[in-house]
Amino acid sequence: MTARNTLLLVTLAIAIVLLFVLHLLVGPVPLGVGVVLDALFGGVGADGPSRIVRDVRLPEAITAVLAGSGLAACGLLMQTLFRNPLAGPSVLGLSSGASLGVAVLMLARPLWILSWLPLEMAVIIGSFTGAMAILVLIMLADRRMGDGVALLIVGIMVGYLCGAIIDVLQVAGPESALKGYVLWGMGSFGGVVSERMVWLALPVIAGLGAALWLMKPLNALLLGDAYAGSLGVPVARTRRAIMWATGLLAGTITAFCGPIAFLGLATPHVARALCRTSDHAVLLPATILTGGALALLCGLVVKMPALSGLPLNAVTSLLGAPVVAWVLWSGKRWARTA
Repeated sequence: MTARNTLLLVTLAIAIVLLFVLHLLVGPVPLGVGVVLDALFGGVGADGPSRIVRDVRLPEAITAVLAGSGLAACGLLMQTLFRNPLAGPSVLGLSSGASLGVAVLMLARPLWILSWLPLEMAVIIGSFTGAMAILVLIMLADRRMGDGVALLIVGIMVGYLCGAIIDVLQVAGPESALKGYVLWGMGSFGGVVSERMVWLALPVIAGLGAALWLMKPLNALLLGDAYAGSLGVPVARTRRAIMWATGLLAGTITAFCGPIAFLGLATPHVARALCRTSDHAVLLPATILTGGALALLCGLVVKMPALSGLPLNAVTSLLGAPVVAWVLWSGKRWARTA
């Protein structure tokens, strides 16, 4: 790793720390640095500012870092696996499967066995179940076909099928439930309470660890399956490991935060533009850190009093689309997927 890339990773880590602190300070109720430090390190307090920091802003900031990092890693894994710059976490239909799970739960309401659960927990279970069901279907298709291009087509078709079923459920569902589903689909980092943070953090950390473990096979896959196989890389097993890691990350994050747009698709391109290399030993950590920083930045924009009520997906798309267009339009080698 060159000195430039080392400096880049350190800079991204510092940016995450600064944005994380700003996330604790900024909001409808502005708080000072002293108030935040006292809430974090001054012991248990029952006053309003302390509860705002510990119960609202801290979990929201941690969720943003985990979601941004996980989705960014998913995007890079998919772009490398399919050697397609437009691939992202939704390319296998995982996000669509998660959305279908929530739509079935909220609009059709057949799962009365979950009626005793809080609505937020039932939504998480439905979303994760839908994503994992699609992942199992994709894994079975991979075992049958064993071809990356065919698998990409299957994923896209599964996504369209899930979207069609969701449209039918939206037409037939009650108006009150439809409103709740639409709000969930806008995405949010603020829906994870402290007691449930471990259920988000553990799968995301495990998925990121698996992605980092796959760095060397990912470099080999850049030049094609045949070349990777000639180097001794078990291509089929590596492809399944990549899909399992992507499914774990995308399914968990979508379950807790809703379908978050832009981050998975655009962040790997931004990271390539920053580090100017396709070596995953540098690119993957840079992508993970960039994803966390961008998620925090988007979360800060949503929390600004002047923009109160703005959907998270609107912010991620408005910030992300111009960046992706500029990176791809520049035409430089480091801005393309190998």
